[in-house]
Amino acid sequence: MDKNNVIDMITDEMVEELNKQLNSELYSYYLYLAMAAYFDSINLKGFANWMKVQAKEEETHALKFYEHIVERGGRVKLYQINQPPSEWKTPLDVFEAAYSHETEVTRRIYSILELAQQKRDHATVNMLQWFISEQVEEEASVSSIVQKLRLIGEHIGGLLIMDKELGERKPS
Repeated sequence: MDKNNVIDMITDEMVEELNKQLNSELYSYYLYLAMAAYFDSINLKGFANWMKVQAKEEETHALKFYEHIVERGGRVKLYQINQPPSEWKTPLDVFEAAYSHETEVTRRIYSILELAQQKRDHATVNMLQWFISEQVEEEASVSSIVQKLRLIGEHIGGLLIMDKELGERKPS
């Protein structure tokens, strides 16, 4: 396929938004790695495992945006990644922050989808459908953990059982 035709199919504005989202996914990677480090520091290895698996997923998401930009003839631009928080008060605080973060990622992906629909960029619309399904799954997963942690409250036994459960998460 002629490279000029590929470039004509994706606008500079779309490439810019996709690059911003690629970097947002890299920030997500950093954030979940910081959360894993927090859990490791308080010896909740199962919670740390869950966050490390999540961090790896976010890295994969970033690469999906990277590949889409390249395949469409755009140029990948990597921006500075902000430093994520490193301290939280409780495991519940960590997962509430993760849930809030995931809902913000969903909002951003919806915004990019609306732009892609407006620009009639069907390839990007199609690619973003995968991310929408993924965000539904991620929000539900984190929300479930938040709900369980709220039920557990201050009960250390419940927290340790949850730590064991989260330690069983494997990369997909």
